[in-house]
Formats: sequence, C-alpha cells, structure tokens
Amino acid sequence: MYGQRGGRKDTGARVQMVLNMKSLFLYSVAILLLMVPRNAVARSKSGRMPNEPIKLYYVPPSPPCRAVMMTAKAVGVELELNFTNIMEGEHKTPEFLKINPQHTVPTIDDGGFILWESRAIQAYLVNAYGRDDSLYPKNPRARALVDQRLNFDLGTLFRRYLDLYGPMIFAGQPFNDEAAEKLNEALGWLNSMLDGRAFVAGDNLTIADITIIVTITNLEAFEYDLSAYENVTKWYERTKKVLEPYGYSDIDKAGAEMLASFLPK
Repeated sequence: MYGQRGGRKDTGARVQMVLNMKSLFLYSVAILLLMVPRNAVARSKSGRMPNEPIKLYYVPPSPPCRAVMMTAKAVGVELELNFTNIMEGEHKTPEFLKINPQHTVPTIDDGGFILWESRAIQAYLVNAYGRDDSLYPKNPRARALVDQRLNFDLGTLFRRYLDLYGPMIFAGQPFNDEAAEKLNEALGWLNSMLDGRAFVAGDNLTIADITIIVTITNLEAFEYDLSAYENVTKWYERTKKVLEPYGYSDIDKAGAEMLASFLPK
C-alpha cells in the first residue's frame, strides 16, 4: 500500500528528509546539552545517596528520559548524564548491548545495578533514595492508584500519542483524524480521572504526574487542542508550577519543543 507511488523520486525525497531530520536532531541535541548541567541535581537531603553519581544513558528529547531526569531532581539524586547518540547507533554498540540487550534509553547504572524502562527507574529512585514515599506511596491502595495511572499512560495515553505523531515525525505522514479521535478518547478518560483530584493519583504530586505531564507537554508543543479537557488543563498548569524547580522548563519543555521541530511543516 505504501511506497509504490513516485518510485525513485519519492524514495530520494524520503532519504533527504531523514538526513535533514538527522542534522536537525544532532544540532538540537547539542543546544540542549548546553542547557543541562552534566551533574543534573543536588544531593538528597535524606542522606541516603549512592556512592557515586548514577549513570543515565539518555537522549534529551526522549519523553521517557525526561521523566526520569525530573524524577531524579525531585528525589535529589545526582546523575551522570551520558548522551547516547541513537542516530549514530551508539545504543547498538557491543558495549551498550552488554548493559542493555534491548538497547533502549533511558538506562541507568547505579553502582553496577542496571535498570531500564522509565517507570521502573522512577519507582526505583524513590524507593531507594526518596526523602519519603510521597512520590511513590507505600500504602498498597495509594500505590496501586499510582501504578494504574503509570500503566494508563504507558498503554493508552502515550501509546495513542505515538500512534498519531510517530508516523508524522518519523515518516512525514499527514495528520490522521482517526488516530486523533483515539487520542481524544484517552484525554477524556484522563479528564475524568482528575475529577475531584489536584493530581492524577490524589492530592499530591507522584511519579504518575511526572510521567503523564511529559505526554501533555509534547501535545502542547505540537499545538494540540486541549481546551475541551478542563480538568486536564487545570492540572497541567498546576503541575508545571510544582515541577519547575525540578527542571520542567529546561528538561521537559525544551525536549518537547525539540520534538516539535521534527514535525513536517
């Protein structure tokens, strides 16, 4: 169905588009790296700190990487940032595959303890080094609600965002109205979840808010219309302010704007 029309001319255009995106990606990453200090956060006030900074293998515009970086700042854990140039295949080198055979970012190395998948990393950082359990509560029911929201983002909200914008960013395809309707459905569910709540899982910030705000920040950067979701927009403004000391502008907003620059004009 795809790739048959236009022959070599279309293929050449797609190749040139990929090359242009690669150049833009590398330039944008270089700019963003100048904005983020290498040791990204202050030491934890809890006194429980790793013996050395936790290594984070990451890409600045990556939504999951941004969630991990803000969580680390909120916890107060020091990170050693290791930019992994996926455009040059650095995530598939033998050295990286020994660390993470799935060759994904973010990946952390905490004194030899290797972990990937952003939501697992976020939970680990709170469990291991948090001042308290407010970001990821120990109470079984409170934690279950946070877990549900994390899984909702992973399997539904972020998934539907990717279904809409992934083809646009990586293949230059046009806006898909059917995919947008699916995303609107997920945003409606999130809006309902926020009824009577200041944050997505209760009355205080948790790692679920940090994960979900990354998705919403992307949508705002892509100029997606969120005006129909009053609870979401109020939560978004509230949560941005709470996360500003933990890198909202420098990490999350800046990364989302970089992604937005890859959208076809």
